[in-house]
Amino acid sequence: MITIKKIAALANVSPGTVDRIIHNRGQVAQENVDKVNAIIEEYGYKRNILASNLALNKKFRFAVFLPKYENLEYWKSQIIGIEKAAVEFGKFGVILDYFFYDFNEVSFKEMIKKVLDFECDGLLFAPIFYEESVRFLNEYEAKNIPVVMIDSNISTDEEHAYVGQDAFQSGYLAGRLISFAVKNERQILIFKITREIESTSVYLQRIDGFYSFFRDNHELTNFKFSEVTIKDSGIDQLNLEMFSGINSVFVPNSRAYIVARFLYENNIKGVRIIGYDLLKENIEYLNKGVIDFLINQRPEEQGYMAVNHLYKKLVLQETVEKTHYIPLEIILKENYFPVARKK
Repeated sequence: MITIKKIAALANVSPGTVDRIIHNRGQVAQENVDKVNAIIEEYGYKRNILASNLALNKKFRFAVFLPKYENLEYWKSQIIGIEKAAVEFGKFGVILDYFFYDFNEVSFKEMIKKVLDFECDGLLFAPIFYEESVRFLNEYEAKNIPVVMIDSNISTDEEHAYVGQDAFQSGYLAGRLISFAVKNERQILIFKITREIESTSVYLQRIDGFYSFFRDNHELTNFKFSEVTIKDSGIDQLNLEMFSGINSVFVPNSRAYIVARFLYENNIKGVRIIGYDLLKENIEYLNKGVIDFLINQRPEEQGYMAVNHLYKKLVLQETVEKTHYIPLEIILKENYFPVARKK
């Protein structure tokens, strides 16, 4: 690769002049600027951006705007991935500043004000509350700062980067898993155990994707659907009547274990359950054979890749794809915790 010294020799100028032209520092005669740029274009010179940043001791501040993760395994996994990236890229000047909000709109709105006032180079954001998130992002666009979203992908006036699942596709996949090896009539219950935040696009897109699978496969006429919705705080509302005649249950969030626990404690067998995320409680009932499938979103990878996106875009100044879908994993007890073979 051609060097600054070689460019200087070809242009008949000093290496210092070439350096000033490359980094746009100081006044240089236009004749020399044109000669140097022509040589750079011909030979394809590319400066070592990392070395330049290190020499200038340049820092890159990324704001991380997420829900509080205490006692929430899914978000704790996101943070593990984010902190792994922070350690890896910290030596190149990357600094993370965290802004955590509670799972309610009041806390979210309060933290929005702090994030808008904070000066940074890039933003990593989980847009849990849909309408408030759209308003925030539209306002944030005035700062002209790159944004990468995780977990939920929402549309605004500006197309932002996204790392995470394809929510619609994950629901579509759940529909396919429900339908496997089924020929007789089946009663499917979509069990919604919601917090306030479950008006988010991810939750709704999963349900839409689930129904879309059956709409696209017209021959699957033996499936009948019903829905039940309870608040997360009212899980004691589960009763046997809800599951009367039910053959399969789809839980479009990470709380499949609540349904599984109820069925297990009441000795109800033969119900196929599909849910999301490798929470400890979900894994417990997966291994007991009560939950049949868990769709894993790989949250740790989401967190890491989101920081990696900002690192490549801002530190390395590379062109990066705006959408990075994390492949969905189908977890059964046999591939998560293999059962012992019978002799």
